[in-house]
Amino acid sequence: MIANSFKKYSLLFLLFILFGLLAGCVQSSSDDGETTTEDGKTIINIGRMTSANPKFPEGDTYEDNAYTRLVEEKLDVEIRNAFEAEGEDYERQVALAISAGDLPDMMVVGSRDELQDLVDNDLVEDLTDVYEENASDHIREIYNTYDNKPLTDATFDDRLMAIPSTNGANAPQIVWVRSDWLKELNIELDADEDGVITLDELAEVASAFVENDPGDSGNPVGIPMAPYLNAGDYGGSAFTMNSIAAVFDGHPRKHLVEEDGSVTYGSTSEGTKEGLAVLHDWFEQGILDPQFGTRSFDDILTLLTNGQAGITTGPWHLPDWGLSTVREMDGEAEFAAYALGDENGMVNVFREDPTGSFVVIRKGYEHPELAIQMLNLFYGELGNEPDMETKYPEIAEYNQLGVDGTARPMNIEVYRSDSSIVNYQDVKSVIDGEMSVDDIISAGLRSNTTSVLEYLEDPENATTANWSTYHSRMLGWGLMNKLAEEDRFNWIEPAYVGTTPTMEQKGANLLKMEEEDFIKIITGAEPVDYFDTFVEKWHSQGGDDEVAEVEEELAKQE
Repeated sequence: MIANSFKKYSLLFLLFILFGLLAGCVQSSSDDGETTTEDGKTIINIGRMTSANPKFPEGDTYEDNAYTRLVEEKLDVEIRNAFEAEGEDYERQVALAISAGDLPDMMVVGSRDELQDLVDNDLVEDLTDVYEENASDHIREIYNTYDNKPLTDATFDDRLMAIPSTNGANAPQIVWVRSDWLKELNIELDADEDGVITLDELAEVASAFVENDPGDSGNPVGIPMAPYLNAGDYGGSAFTMNSIAAVFDGHPRKHLVEEDGSVTYGSTSEGTKEGLAVLHDWFEQGILDPQFGTRSFDDILTLLTNGQAGITTGPWHLPDWGLSTVREMDGEAEFAAYALGDENGMVNVFREDPTGSFVVIRKGYEHPELAIQMLNLFYGELGNEPDMETKYPEIAEYNQLGVDGTARPMNIEVYRSDSSIVNYQDVKSVIDGEMSVDDIISAGLRSNTTSVLEYLEDPENATTANWSTYHSRMLGWGLMNKLAEEDRFNWIEPAYVGTTPTMEQKGANLLKMEEEDFIKIITGAEPVDYFDTFVEKWHSQGGDDEVAEVEEELAKQE
């Protein structure tokens, strides 16, 4: 596997040189071998992931901004960018660095497989000792809220080889419903106000929306869903059937451990079949978008914005970047947040992989401790500073301007597993008069709380930004908090989240077949029982090998 990976990187290297794919896309500054500046500051050369719209104040850049100046002041360090690139260009630049064996002093890699290659080829620094000597109690506490799983994922042969980012418990996938339409049609949904609804209740509302066209669109479409139907991560779960399959304890695109210890691919489970059967019925009834299977992501946003659809599924933060477009077009638009319950009223949720990307340090770099010190600074000191405006005015300004997180030299997220719930409780305490905004330590959360308060003062004339923050924080986070307090979550732990050789070689074809066959089942091009044929095809075309490899990996971990 490792040899194959490096062949891949070598091929990428040659292709990039031959065709100049990176020309004009990546900015770089030369590394002349200096380790200190003339005035004695330590130099660290960084591979920088950038954003198309970082929202910097005038004059600031990725190499000279509030965060880099803070690092210079606090740690006596000068940050230089070995390269700057966005999105896929960044991934290509990382591949170039790996294939050439010439890494910048610090960079972010996106997967454990990539980290494995770096470790196996002795390209990254062992951080075990510098973490033990430098990590603050606050940082240790954050990782401990995940039972230290992110640190374990960054550990090879008992040695910590990277700094892991974290993914909080962001469940469940939420059903967002136009509450202003519910009022207009005099529909009572969730009468007991527990935040949990049934599939039948959702279908009744969808039918009413189609029959009555409360958006006055002239062409209501019911519930729109993306053709890929499922998502392997919570953040990408907009417009999918994840929550519908979960009602039947089906978890597509996840590997599940059965009671006998065997592994099942969730897309082949009976629960997924039952979820597809429900969607097929909805399609036949006309309460699922009649053009399902052909809509793009942007098409679905347009349907919601035009008032053709008033129900969608997605993460808690969907109002911030998706539903906000609805509010822009319709100043009366309001949404309510619900979770779908199973026959026992429980909300079945697959726990997200707690580990995200990794920060690696080049093997041989003289000051690996700087990475841990930056971790302490960005996610400990800044995160816990009660008077940001006085002590860190430039960072406070960045928070107000919404400067992108890529401005930080260490572009990862490191937060508690329950950060969304804890944050909600702080915002609610301010609303209830139990504490003041100034009592909130996090500058970002103080800004969110201020937005919520401004929205509550005058909802009808609130800005779109305040509307979005209220919906995502008070309704999205609030639903999560309520379900957690009432112990309504049924958590399913992931069996395996890595990439096996078969996934690498055949995964794309298997996924393409899955998406195409699921569309056929929902639209009636094939009967629901065709699902059994899909399962047979999946196993025969590589699925058996994939499952065997996952079981082998799990055995190694034990």
